[in-house]
Amino acid sequence: MKIVVIGGTGLIGSKTVERLRKRGHEVIAASPNSGVNTITGEGLAEALEGAEVVLDLANSPSFEDKAVLEFFETSGRNLLAAEKAAGVKHHIALSVVGTERLQESGYFRGKLAQERLIKASGIPYTIVHSTQFMEFLGGIAQSATVGQTVRLSPAYVQPIASDDVADVMADVALSAPANATIEISGPERARLCELVARYLKAMNDPRTVEADPEAKYFGVRLNDQSLVSDDNPRLGSITLEKWFAKSAQPK
Repeated sequence: MKIVVIGGTGLIGSKTVERLRKRGHEVIAASPNSGVNTITGEGLAEALEGAEVVLDLANSPSFEDKAVLEFFETSGRNLLAAEKAAGVKHHIALSVVGTERLQESGYFRGKLAQERLIKASGIPYTIVHSTQFMEFLGGIAQSATVGQTVRLSPAYVQPIASDDVADVMADVALSAPANATIEISGPERARLCELVARYLKAMNDPRTVEADPEAKYFGVRLNDQSLVSDDNPRLGSITLEKWFAKSAQPK
């Protein structure tokens, strides 16, 4: 089967491509660097020719409100139109648990616009809502750092390792369209501030973490329901301690 992975060279995309190729499928890792651009439409028709399944794992290069919305709307329209012309049988998109709850954030407004385009396209689809990736913990800490102090919300999160996400995306690509949204989460729920403190300790990072209920995440104040799954998610197998231990190893 021919499968096209948009964003196929990114964190999740590259791992998903590897898994699908190991299972014997013809996989195109599509990205602007490989001549496939969902914003301009360049190379889309050629990449999708003969494809049965498309996974959209691309992310906006900018998190500015207007730019995010334009990226997901333009990319979504171009990709879905090209898929329709090519006769693609299954469109899969990776989105975020809590998207519909966090509409004060421009990023999540962009993701919701993307999901609405998919549902209205007429192409059989599966949307995968994932919790945050463990790999983003360092970036979350950095974005909340002033001096040597990291101020973060005490809201609950349930992050998932990128390897577990890629396993799910590969499985979904080889399954029938759900024509629905499925959810995936990590195996352990923890408060964001406490989790980042554990991460920093595991990395031997001297910064201290303070809990701040007013601290914002992508411009939004969180509560305990904002970023955790409430829909019987498929759970990843990689625990935080296992991921910390691997991440702390010398590269």
